[in-house]
Amino acid sequence: MLRGCYWAFVHSGEQMLASSSNWIMRNTPSLEPFGLFALFGVLTVFPAILMIRVLEPELVLPAFSILLFAEAAVAAILARLIQAQENSGKVTWWDFAGAFTFMGCAAAIFGEPDQAALFFEEEAVARSNSRQ
Repeated sequence: MLRGCYWAFVHSGEQMLASSSNWIMRNTPSLEPFGLFALFGVLTVFPAILMIRVLEPELVLPAFSILLFAEAAVAAILARLIQAQENSGKVTWWDFAGAFTFMGCAAAIFGEPDQAALFFEEEAVARSNSRQ
């Protein structure tokens, strides 16, 4: 008796393939990378939509880069806490941290920092005028 395991031999030319009942379980792709992608996708899309609706157009990219850098920091902290292997064959938290850092750098480069600096200067002047 083979205890839940059977062997089927398929002859195809010169090669013989052996399979067992748990072959499917060993070779199915993990849904973990998709779940991570969906989680960070949701955590990126909803704040991005809110930023587009609330902020002035010249401030959207600098704010989006800050959001992406924050998500990269969260992914890196999680990768460090769960001791994820850096050289694994699967998608890991380190991969997401790197991707978010890269996208945050791109958003910061394409954004206009002069406009963001002027906005913060105007806010500082408005606060000092309101305190007087």
